Amino acid sequence: MKLPNSLRALVHRNFRLFLIGQGTSQIGNWIQLVATSWLVYRLSGSTVMLGLSAFALQIPLLLITPFAGVWIDRLDVRRVLYATNGLAMLQSLCMLSLIFTGQVEAWHVVGGNLVLGIGNAFDAPSRQALISKLLPHRQELTNAIALNSTVMNGARFIGPMLGGLITAQFGEIWSFVMNCVMRVAVLLALKATRIAAHTPRQGASGLLRQLMVGLTYAYGFFPSRCALLLLAFSSFCLHSYGTLLPWFARERFHGDSQTLGWLYSAAGLGAVCGMVYLASRSSIRGLFRVMGWSAGVSSVALMLFTLTTSLVWALALIFISSLGMMLTAASTNTVLQSIVPDELRGRVAALYVMSFLGMSPLGSLCCGWLAQGMGSPLALTCSASLGLAASLVFAYHFQRIRREMQPIHASLHHSAQQDA
Repeated sequence: MKLPNSLRALVHRNFRLFLIGQGTSQIGNWIQLVATSWLVYRLSGSTVMLGLSAFALQIPLLLITPFAGVWIDRLDVRRVLYATNGLAMLQSLCMLSLIFTGQVEAWHVVGGNLVLGIGNAFDAPSRQALISKLLPHRQELTNAIALNSTVMNGARFIGPMLGGLITAQFGEIWSFVMNCVMRVAVLLALKATRIAAHTPRQGASGLLRQLMVGLTYAYGFFPSRCALLLLAFSSFCLHSYGTLLPWFARERFHGDSQTLGWLYSAAGLGAVCGMVYLASRSSIRGLFRVMGWSAGVSSVALMLFTLTTSLVWALALIFISSLGMMLTAASTNTVLQSIVPDELRGRVAALYVMSFLGMSPLGSLCCGWLAQGMGSPLALTCSASLGLAASLVFAYHFQRIRREMQPIHASLHHSAQQDA
């Protein structure tokens, strides 16, 4: 049976296994994240602790991921993913034991998030680097990245709803149990995947030298530099909303962990809808325009979110803001993965992860600190305003970006015709 063009990468067994395993695992991850956020706020009642918790989870993505990318270009990425998912399961089990014995404190959660973040610093770029190994043709990479993003963000929609419900009805401990069980899916999928044997590739130069090669490639080309910088600013300014959602759920909308789950799920649904649009595209042409307008729309929607007192409107605005944020991120990833040479794939994937996920903890910590002094709504408004400014600067440089991308578009079109 011939699949629609938007699903064409699913004809490959390896890619289907990858999506099933990762999707199931990420649902469990989001179930635990909702429980973790609610647990920290319940134990501390502090927006600063919420910011610190998010900071601990994501700061390794900024500090470690660039170096992890160099190692990933040398290592068997499947073995790396075995190790990172094993570490995540062990972290969940440790948190389970602390909650079960009644010994858990807010700083335990922060420490557990730091351990999980270190694993994620290797896991996230490894997942991006593995996708190309699951497909026989580079021309299918655009669709595969979009489908992967769709599934990951589908988990952002389903996981928080389940997490909020489980935490509200049964307590945080069962959210950690669910994550442990669902983490097994990705380990089984990795075992069943059949890919070419890894060929060890020892770098001829040192770690820092190889890191600089990746940095020079990604930031030396003006369009990719603009895309990565826009993504970094957007992540710093706009992703901090997740840190303050527990405050909005309890203080603004007078809800509980289930309300928090609905807010997270609205963001996940928006991200899924954005990825469905991206999956329908057949090439990277026009994605720079998508990056610019989606970042601007996301910023405006987030500013309006801080003003509303209606939960229904809040859900709609978070939906729109998340749709824009994920379109910016996934468009950047698609462009980079489509043009990067295979020998630099791990390093460039790591720079993408650093810009997308690595900048978030700085924004979360800063926004949590500002919220303590000026209140959560005003702090989030300030962050969103900076995100809007970044999108306007990107728009100012768009014509130059477009000119410099024209030879790349022509080259990719020629390669696609040869393969056909």
